Amino acid sequence: MTNPFTRHTGPVLRHNINLLTLLLLVIMLVVLTSPLRTSAQAETLTADYDAEVATAWFDLQLKLVRETGGFTPPVAARAFAYTGVTLYEAVVPGMPEYQSMVGQLNDLQVVPQPETNAAYHWPSVANSALDSITRALFPTATEENQAAIDTLNRAFGQQFLAEMDTSTYERSVTYGRAVANAIFDWSVSDGGHEGYLTNFPADYVPPVGDGLWIPTPRLNGDPQPALQPYWGENRTFVLAASDQCAITEPLAYSTEVDSNFYIEALEVYKVTTNLSSEKAEIAEFWADDPGQTATPPGHSISVTTQVLRQEAARLDLAAEAYARIGIAVADAFIGCWSNKYVHNLLRPVTYIQEVFDAEWMPLLNTPPFPEYPSGHSVQSGATAAVLTTLFGENYAFTDHTHDDRGFTPRNFSSFAEMAEEAAMSRLYGGIHYRAAIVDGIAQGECIGEQVNALTFKRTA
Repeated sequence: MTNPFTRHTGPVLRHNINLLTLLLLVIMLVVLTSPLRTSAQAETLTADYDAEVATAWFDLQLKLVRETGGFTPPVAARAFAYTGVTLYEAVVPGMPEYQSMVGQLNDLQVVPQPETNAAYHWPSVANSALDSITRALFPTATEENQAAIDTLNRAFGQQFLAEMDTSTYERSVTYGRAVANAIFDWSVSDGGHEGYLTNFPADYVPPVGDGLWIPTPRLNGDPQPALQPYWGENRTFVLAASDQCAITEPLAYSTEVDSNFYIEALEVYKVTTNLSSEKAEIAEFWADDPGQTATPPGHSISVTTQVLRQEAARLDLAAEAYARIGIAVADAFIGCWSNKYVHNLLRPVTYIQEVFDAEWMPLLNTPPFPEYPSGHSVQSGATAAVLTTLFGENYAFTDHTHDDRGFTPRNFSSFAEMAEEAAMSRLYGGIHYRAAIVDGIAQGECIGEQVNALTFKRTA
């Protein structure tokens, strides 16, 4: 007699084997199509953590740029770029879908790698790397600001050490410091001229002629000589050369009343002598003067930080965003400065005082370097291109960069709208002709697209 409890064993067993086979195939498919995760990453991923360690360090760097002498816009942009790359390279081993910038950024040939079969705490890696690169890039910071660096590093260190075993923490700190040292070593070879880190090199003699730049009057103080005339010779980060994103020739200088140059200069004169309160506020909001603010590239970093906080971003997105923006503003100032000292075009204040009104002065101080193109415009265009790629074309946000200075926050419906306002602020302030603004935005967008072309995520 057949046992009723065993007579279906054969079919059931076959059915179970088929299910098991199917399950194994599904597991294999998931494993084979998932991003590779090495044993060094087995404990945690960078995306497992929030972006607080990154945003806090960039907040501190904004303060350091504002309060450390000599940090002009190009110098500040350079510091933000090397800091952003340091952060990204330090934590990218914990980002399996992403890859290093080695071989993609100019002359970046090697970055230390984490130990295999070892656990890392990526916020501790980031904290150590950012602490080390900040000390290296701001060696002349005041004692008070050096103490602020110590305090921030110690606060994160104490917090993180309480979350893990000592060996993992120390390994993470050592690795972060090694990455920062490697990036700093790479940075010291980026000067195209021995005087590039001298703000006002004594050996530079500007060319002389009709329509060429001359030192401009200041609202308070004597004219200054040319600021960083050799900056355009620096090594770029992603551009093949400083002139890769070439711009058109500036308008031909002329004092003829029917010439385009005369018409553009007259626009500056008319706008500034009949300036509305709204346009005056825009000009002041975007002035970002060195010594009083964190400079224009610092404004771009500030906006990036605000968006990251608005998005409650994780550490992986913050690392990518700061690297992209840092590279973009750094190459923007190299490309812009290269053009400025090729064309050496005179500023509106010089033309207007000679042709229209000898007593006229702009709302804002005219910076001590040639006119074309507008640095605000180039760096704003590059920033907008990068942030649009990261967060979308119609991203609405409010810019609170200057809340602590008493300015009303500015609302924008896109990053392109922000860049347009920042660029036009220079016309309202009497700093630039329209052509320098329009062509500057175009150059910045080109530079931003070169940054967007970098391969951060691994290809299939």
